[in-house]
Amino acid sequence: MENEQDLIVDIKPKQERYFGGPGKIVLPSRRTVAARITQIPPGSLLTTDRLRRELAAQFGVQGACPVTTKRALQALANDPEAGVPTWRVVKQKGDLLAYFPGGEAGQAALLRAEGVEIESKGKALRVVNLSERL
Repeated sequence: MENEQDLIVDIKPKQERYFGGPGKIVLPSRRTVAARITQIPPGSLLTTDRLRRELAAQFGVQGACPVTTKRALQALANDPEAGVPTWRVVKQKGDLLAYFPGGEAGQAALLRAEGVEIESKGKALRVVNLSERL
């Protein structure tokens, strides 16, 4: 289920290892994720890890829930009326996201149209020179 509002919750004991200890995390809303993604200019990218770090900093908490963030990204990507350039979000090492409409090939086509070079790494598609695009 998608959050309509941002929620700040305690880190559960079983999550402490992932988040580095006890504290708070944000469960970001679709609106908050969209607001950040719309700031990415054409030809530039944002990694999922950096997105979560920025959301955590925005809310002054230890982290952002990766599951809730992914759900918001997927909802935005699958809503053509939202007009959010979700294709500009990639994995930490520049791999493309298969769960978007059209899969990795669809994301690659949109990124190439913005001048982003994509290469094939095994079965995955990956951004070339990711650090220059962040």
